[in-house]
Amino acid sequence: MVNTSAGILLYRVGADGPEVLIAHPGGPFWARKDDGAWSIVKGLPIEGEDMWTAARREFREEVGMDVPAGEHVELGTVTQRGGKIVTAFGVEADLDVSNAVSNTFEIEWPPKSGVMASFPEVDRVEWFGLAQAREKLLAAQHPFLDAVEAVVSAR
Repeated sequence: MVNTSAGILLYRVGADGPEVLIAHPGGPFWARKDDGAWSIVKGLPIEGEDMWTAARREFREEVGMDVPAGEHVELGTVTQRGGKIVTAFGVEADLDVSNAVSNTFEIEWPPKSGVMASFPEVDRVEWFGLAQAREKLLAAQHPFLDAVEAVVSAR
């Protein structure tokens, strides 16, 4: 399960159509990257943890809030460029993320300096319409946007 992640893609439907909540990774490597760098809120399951439970835990860790109550739908599974397999669940909900706070991680920064620095795992989460989300999101995760679009269209 080391190369597996579980995630949540919140979506809401407004006057201009569906919007999704996606996350920009924190840390110095991602600081200057934007288009094509964002991701659904996701992370590694703990041994013995089912994917839905893992996705909800990771959402809480990376956004600092619980997944809003609501029925979840499976959005599928994708394999990212590095080989990581990501399973996503969609939940229709509106969530004010203006006070979102992520957990942190430590790395040696600058490299080979011997100094450990702490960074947020996610430095921001934002709502985007599907067209803009396609620009921001990692290309391998675009099928999740297609799945949200299909769920909304089927209503």
